[in-house]
Amino acid sequence: MRTRLSTFAAGFLLLAGIGAAAAQDVIIAPEKETVIREYVKKQPLASVKIPGIELNIGSTLPDTVELHEVPDTEYRYVVVDNRTVVVDPGTRKIIKIID
Repeated sequence: MRTRLSTFAAGFLLLAGIGAAAAQDVIIAPEKETVIREYVKKQPLASVKIPGIELNIGSTLPDTVELHEVPDTEYRYVVVDNRTVVVDPGTRKIIKIID
């Protein structure tokens, strides 16, 4: 009986942690995403390499990477390994990858 209860408690805590992590995701409004996509197409940047960084949503870019402003939004962008990434400037976390 105790084993079942412990397994249930562990599973519940795992699911609660996943839910909390998902709640922290940044969701870009569709109209803002359109503005971002159009802007980065018109303002292409040279691609940079960042050794040791995986390009995933939630990855944090180092302070050495220059972020570029997207007018009329609170977001920044940079091109890494030929992929445009949208970044939250406050946390420097990748919030969107535009291929």
